[in-house]
Amino acid sequence: MLTRGALRAHLLDVRLAGVVATSREVSLRSYRLFAARDPRVLIGIDPAGEWRQRELIGLMAERCGVSADPRDTSGQDVIDPDRTLAALDAFAGRLAAAAERRAPVLFGTGHPHRLLGFYVALAEALSAAGCAVLTPAQGRSVDITTRFGLRTYNLDYVRGVALVREPAAGRAGGEPGAHTHSPLPVRTALAAAAEAGGPLPELVIGDHGWVCGAGQLGFEAIGPADTDDPALFVGEAEGVVSVAVPLDDAVRSEYYRPLTRYVLNRACLSR
Repeated sequence: MLTRGALRAHLLDVRLAGVVATSREVSLRSYRLFAARDPRVLIGIDPAGEWRQRELIGLMAERCGVSADPRDTSGQDVIDPDRTLAALDAFAGRLAAAAERRAPVLFGTGHPHRLLGFYVALAEALSAAGCAVLTPAQGRSVDITTRFGLRTYNLDYVRGVALVREPAAGRAGGEPGAHTHSPLPVRTALAAAAEAGGPLPELVIGDHGWVCGAGQLGFEAIGPADTDDPALFVGEAEGVVSVAVPLDDAVRSEYYRPLTRYVLNRACLSR
């Protein structure tokens, strides 16, 4: 069993928390863009509050542990590992509740290169507990605006976890897929589930637009977020996102395995 202390040490050792790779400059730029309602940073959230940059810095300091001083404009961001652990406990609680009621769940990631294995393990555990892991809109096209212009991707599932990939990118069911912050994939998946007459997910687990897009539509949604992704924490503050876990979402994929063991154990889903 992975203890809380051991996981805290791991978070700091591999820089999932503590001093992380995300720079203060990058985070502040995201806060400015969010305050300006740039859809690239809103990623599916329609904030009820005004959320000026100073307010966002205060929120991110509270939820993540970054510097609350707007005069700090350079260097690396910092995530408080104790805030990460508390959020992981809340995350595990949502998994346990879903497993107890055998709720249908939907998984999706915009970080397949890093987080796919984390979600696959959770999907397998919930499936073993009797939850239906949904895969709506398999193969459906999604047009996403990127910095290179409008690109068409296909919605695919790898062991129950949704991602998008370019149409020519390898065999179906392979990995990895494309990195995206867009909420359009989850909107496409949820619309397809509704068109088919259900079931609809009672819990959506993922990151970026998967969490924000689902939460904005009224679905319970949980997932990790980095310090330059204020949308998930704003969503959490406004009651749209159920749990946002502060951590670096782009470290090596194997570094997330201890988190998987910890969360599944806390949720009583370990096998």
